[in-house]
Amino acid sequence: MRKRIVSLLASGTEIVNTLGLSDQLVGISHECDFPEELLELPRVSRPRFDPINLASGEIDQAVREAMATYGSVYKIDTAILAELNPSVVLTQAVCEVCAVPTSGVQEALDSMGLEAEIVSLDAHSIEEIFDSIVQVGEAMDHVDMAQTQVLGLRDRLSTVQETVSTSPKIRVLAIEWLDPPFAPGHWVPEMVEAAGAENLIGTPGQHSHQVAWSDLQGLDPDALVIMPCGYGLEAAYEDANKNRDRLVEIAPRAISEGRAFVVDASAYFNRSGPRFVTGVEILAGLFHPTLCPATADEHATVWSAN
Repeated sequence: MRKRIVSLLASGTEIVNTLGLSDQLVGISHECDFPEELLELPRVSRPRFDPINLASGEIDQAVREAMATYGSVYKIDTAILAELNPSVVLTQAVCEVCAVPTSGVQEALDSMGLEAEIVSLDAHSIEEIFDSIVQVGEAMDHVDMAQTQVLGLRDRLSTVQETVSTSPKIRVLAIEWLDPPFAPGHWVPEMVEAAGAENLIGTPGQHSHQVAWSDLQGLDPDALVIMPCGYGLEAAYEDANKNRDRLVEIAPRAISEGRAFVVDASAYFNRSGPRFVTGVEILAGLFHPTLCPATADEHATVWSAN
């Protein structure tokens, strides 16, 4: 039976696309930006503030104020939701700052008298990302396709790990937000390790967390990766420039030796969807350029403090 899917998180939309079920997708979230052919679908959520032209410190403050006032950063357009009348809604309970939380979806459905299966994709690790893909496949009665896609992703991940396994691990400082600085969490530390590096801050499977700049001094990483959550490559580069002095203080050697990198965090690192494997491949190309294929310019670039 054909189902009507509303996806309220970008990774959910990407999973649906990977499974070949895009024709059953009827609505997407404000943050969904891939694949391009789905972007004309109705947007069912929106942020409670306009992040355009805000610096990272201003966004951080706006997020904190929205959480304090509303308990949520995002608002569901219940009128559009009712019009779409979905049978399946994809959401998450991992991070209330990143996407509409499961509790908000249930409240919106109840308020409109709608009945839909809520599929909460709550990945905190690489293994749980694979589980989420299968979870969507089960909800859409396409579990065989989901398992096939997972096998392909596992093969790519294993190829990277095997390629870098004989090379010494470099020490990597990855930063997930700059003002204030945040240590990466969930699956990102695992991605760094899978790419053949030692991750210096952040705990696998745990939430990203705020740190002080002083906590990062003295780490002297071999490489610095700047990956502000939700930022594409250009925005991340600009944010690094705005925090130039701080970055030079914590990673002078990596920067001077050309091993400070800015990546497209929004597409390949922040989302618990299939493109995280591309993120691991990107990192491997940056950390081990003699062993792994070069990273495409649109995915990552060297950041210079000059």
